[in-house]
Amino acid sequence: MGRVPTLHATSDLHVTHTGNETYVDVIRPDTPDDWLLVAGDVGERMATVVDTLARLRERFATVVWVPGNHELWTTAKDPDQLSGRPRYDELVSRCREIGVLTPEDEFPVWPYAERPLTIAPLFVLYDYSWRTPSAQGTSLDEALRQAREAGVVCTDEYLLGHEPYPGRAEWCDERLTLSEKRLAEIPDDHETVLLSHWPLHRHPTAPLYYPEFAMWCGTNRTEDWHLRFRARLAVYGHLHIPRTTYADGVRFEEVSLGYPREWRKRSRGPVAVRTVLTAD
Repeated sequence: MGRVPTLHATSDLHVTHTGNETYVDVIRPDTPDDWLLVAGDVGERMATVVDTLARLRERFATVVWVPGNHELWTTAKDPDQLSGRPRYDELVSRCREIGVLTPEDEFPVWPYAERPLTIAPLFVLYDYSWRTPSAQGTSLDEALRQAREAGVVCTDEYLLGHEPYPGRAEWCDERLTLSEKRLAEIPDDHETVLLSHWPLHRHPTAPLYYPEFAMWCGTNRTEDWHLRFRARLAVYGHLHIPRTTYADGVRFEEVSLGYPREWRKRSRGPVAVRTVLTAD
């Protein structure tokens, strides 16, 4: 009997880090009908991100990508100096040119599930609402002060532009409204795979060494999306803590490769791609 079509997922490939780029070649389908979900942080330079996605698209029947914070960084070494929403819009445009699906495209339906299964790529950012107990109810400035005092400030504060919005939280607010509307339009008889760079539920942040870092990891407003929108599973990255967890009986898959200094410490070594579903 031949192999059945499979849904694969990866994230946080960080291909510009020495030791990671070679693992792009490991990401290959088992059958010509396999799909690949890419949950962001392919890299920082726009051309590198697009070139990597194009290589993956040549191998898989369908590739679905969502941006991570690193794709949205504007670094001095990147010839593409777009920032904020214009940078995201340009990434979407270039992905469309190479046949990679994005959060701005029609949600695809994976054709190999017994019940209709919509893949929902989501770009929602974060709004700093995942606070430590001491930061709850304080101003954002105070929450950021406490994070700095603890020794942690996400690089987003320096490199992730938010033009034309007043801040990242306001950009997040718009993305949440748009995403929620689109999710609500999915037919009621469909299950979903929710694909996002940032986790949609807070529980995966529990093991963070610096709990203050959760501020840059998600938003309270998505905490029930896995239930409201009938998720069969949720796929995400960002945390560099690859594992399987559950919330309300729904499976959450963190599928990041991470940095070489991280995967070298793991007994199983680097895992560049995960199988998250096989045909029913």
